[in-house]
Amino acid sequence: MKSNLPQISAQSLIDYFSRLIPLTGEEAEFVASKFHPRLFRKRQFVLQEGDICKVFNFVVSGCLRMYKIDDGGTVHIIQFATEEWWISDIGSFYREQPSVLNIDALEDTVVLQIKHDDLIELYIQAPKFDRIFRILIEKNVVHLQERLLQNISSTGKERYLSFLLQYPQLVNRVPNTQIAAYLGITPEFLSKIRSERLSDKH
Repeated sequence: MKSNLPQISAQSLIDYFSRLIPLTGEEAEFVASKFHPRLFRKRQFVLQEGDICKVFNFVVSGCLRMYKIDDGGTVHIIQFATEEWWISDIGSFYREQPSVLNIDALEDTVVLQIKHDDLIELYIQAPKFDRIFRILIEKNVVHLQERLLQNISSTGKERYLSFLLQYPQLVNRVPNTQIAAYLGITPEFLSKIRSERLSDKH
């Protein structure tokens, strides 16, 4: 697996970027040289609270979660990331300050990582990527704003329906406890919502 990892990861990323903005062969080679693959086993940390987030992660396969544990020990999941999703503590990454978040693997996960200095060099040497990453950051900000508004004004059922639209591939891959921690509800209430939806369909 180790010998195939770089080739698989690079092509996956190039295909992803090319769907946003077409790349030249030279640009594809350059961006591939700046990203490096890594395998995280299930339950392995990608980032731990107190550490500085030094990389942007592009998920090639598997599933990661970003979360915060409050003083009472409750887990609050901020984001899931599956195939072709990005995940990083952006504040820690750009400010180079200790993170208050954790990122770990819910499945064996292959990611493609770029360091801060390499990302800046990518912006300078290939300005097209400055635009691409600006689009990615803008989408992330919009998503977080929508999520904040949902938490303020939506019911648990409405948040679950939104989750199904955003992460349809996760319903059967992630335990109820993880989905409930993302939605801010109890696993029992989530089971009730799911039961009601099944009843409505019959």
